[in-house]
Parts: sequence; C-alpha cells; structure tokens
Amino acid sequence: MADWHWEHDPDDLLDGLSPEVLREVGQLAEEIAVRESMVFLDGASFTGRTPGLRNETRGLLMLTYLTDVRGERVVIVQVSWFG
Repeated sequence: MADWHWEHDPDDLLDGLSPEVLREVGQLAEEIAVRESMVFLDGASFTGRTPGLRNETRGLLMLTYLTDVRGERVVIVQVSWFG
C-alpha cells in the first residue's frame, strides 16, 4: 500500500463509539484503504473518474466512505453500528 490511509470527516464522527466499535472501524477502514491502493495504482496521478459515495458492511458495522484517489485516502463520512 503506497501512502494510502484513511481518515474520517467530520472530526467528531467517532466520538461516543465504544472501544470495540472503534477497533472494528479501524480494521475495516484500513482494509478498504489497502484495497483502493491496489485498484487505483496511479494514485496522485490518476486522471479517470473517481468512485462516488459507497458503503462497506461487515457484521454489525456499516461504513459510508469516499475514495479520494488523487489524495490517496479513504474518507469515512458515516459509521452505523447495529449492535
């Protein structure tokens, strides 16, 4: 994984989540960032169409995110925990 990383927006998005949920969010977000780094190999020099808002679910967790290809990052914009 080149320099790809994940972050969340807004800053308070993860406030109030339990440590268990935070671990799940971090693990899933990291996996998404790794996958996106393998899909968008050009990274910062990418010139194609970028994907829009997408969801990824695992168990009781659903993340809504945007892939900022040129910024080599995944931005988590919503966390839903159904536990």
